[in-house]
Amino acid sequence: MNLNSLYLLLHVISAAIWVGGMYFAYMCLRPVAASQLEPPLRLRLWVGVFTQFFPVVWITVVLLPVTGYAMIFSIWQSMAVTPLYVHIMNGLGTLMLLIYMHVYFAPFKRLKKAVLAEQWPAGGAALAQIRQLIAVNLSLGLLVIAVASAGRYFA
Repeated sequence: MNLNSLYLLLHVISAAIWVGGMYFAYMCLRPVAASQLEPPLRLRLWVGVFTQFFPVVWITVVLLPVTGYAMIFSIWQSMAVTPLYVHIMNGLGTLMLLIYMHVYFAPFKRLKKAVLAEQWPAGGAALAQIRQLIAVNLSLGLLVIAVASAGRYFA
């Protein structure tokens, strides 16, 4: 296995874990939790879920740009000659990373603090913000997957 194959493998697995995790959380777990759990239990559940998921996301948000740039400079040697679809992936991926960092350092921090203090309305507000930002990141992630898989054919 050459290095580009390894970079691509790590890149695709990282994207699958991050985007797939967001899809599962947003489209499957969220509606069931909202319909079956009272706010205290629901907020505690989300703190537990995010506490398990976010360390994995940190690994993916490190691996994705590292492997992406490694492939760019290994294949094209310069951003100047890199195809447009790769620049689009890079830009959208960077935006996703910034949104994730905001979620982690702001509303997730507020959610944990509110749940610890049993301040359910504050926790609900933090969770609502996380939900909105995950919806944005999930949409961006699916767009990146579309660009990654079909972008070279649009050129």
